[in-house]
Amino acid sequence: MLKGHQTWEFENHPVILSTGTVGGPFEANGKLADDFDLLHEDLWLGQDSYEKAQKVLLEESVTRAIEKAELRNEDIQFMFTGDLINQLTPSSFASRTLAIPYLGLFGACSTSMEGLALASFIINANGAERIVTAASSHNAATEKQFRYPTEYGGQKPPTAQWTVTASGAAVVSNVGNGPIVTSATIGKVIDMGLSDPFNMGGAMAPAAADTIISHFRDRNLPADHYDLIASGDLGEVGLPIAKELLKQKGLDVPENTFQDCGLMIYRDGQPVLAGASGPGCSASVTYGHLLNRIKRGELKRILIVATGALLSPLSFQQQETIPCIAHAVSIEAGGQS
Repeated sequence: MLKGHQTWEFENHPVILSTGTVGGPFEANGKLADDFDLLHEDLWLGQDSYEKAQKVLLEESVTRAIEKAELRNEDIQFMFTGDLINQLTPSSFASRTLAIPYLGLFGACSTSMEGLALASFIINANGAERIVTAASSHNAATEKQFRYPTEYGGQKPPTAQWTVTASGAAVVSNVGNGPIVTSATIGKVIDMGLSDPFNMGGAMAPAAADTIISHFRDRNLPADHYDLIASGDLGEVGLPIAKELLKQKGLDVPENTFQDCGLMIYRDGQPVLAGASGPGCSASVTYGHLLNRIKRGELKRILIVATGALLSPLSFQQQETIPCIAHAVSIEAGGQS
């Protein structure tokens, strides 16, 4: 199952049996609104804090995914989830409600593919029959923790990105009908010395390029193997840098093949500066929009490269640079398994 140095190939073809995607009011006005299962009209979701609202986002996406598979929570062996908030509070408190055996993950905005890679590995090795994996983020909760509360109204530079208020979940199964997970490449932590928390795209681009190169090397693939390569949230700043780094390393993927989830989700005119970000970005775009495109026959093979900046408020206060990571998972159109 190990292929090359850092890639797993899944011979038993874990199936993405169903997905659930939930978003907020800003996402309801975005380009991909029709690909969400549920959209909320306000950021509070009926709660008295943004962190509690994020917990609800996660609960709803997981519940939708399980219900769409016509399963119950008791039918799921394990749940892998993660977010950006201190000690994974939304994920841990959601697991209290959902009552599914739980492993919390922190990969920052790479968490969606970290979870899908681990879930697929365990399913492939017969360690479980069904696992639900999810990632979530909330704009106001994230801004309050990492930058300034939204009420402060602080001005941001054009390199900054807009944290998505969304959660995406997937039920991964050993049998069933749906797209299959064919491989996963686990990334290395790469730190190029950048320290600006308002330029995450630039910081994460080298990690994304390194993981993509490793994936193609380990699997010995041609540059045009995938119909789509989608990074998680490199945005307008990071995506061109990653493309240039791939070319410098001799991997010349077709120009229109390499895109970014953070540039897909919002419309022109929405004030998102360099694009979208957050664990909920790649999770909701992949489990909603991109898998819908696979199901419609528009795409056959995709590679999702979720990117994460592993900084914290503490590391920023101590003037540390930003270590970054990217995990890649390949998904293909499938049938009955």
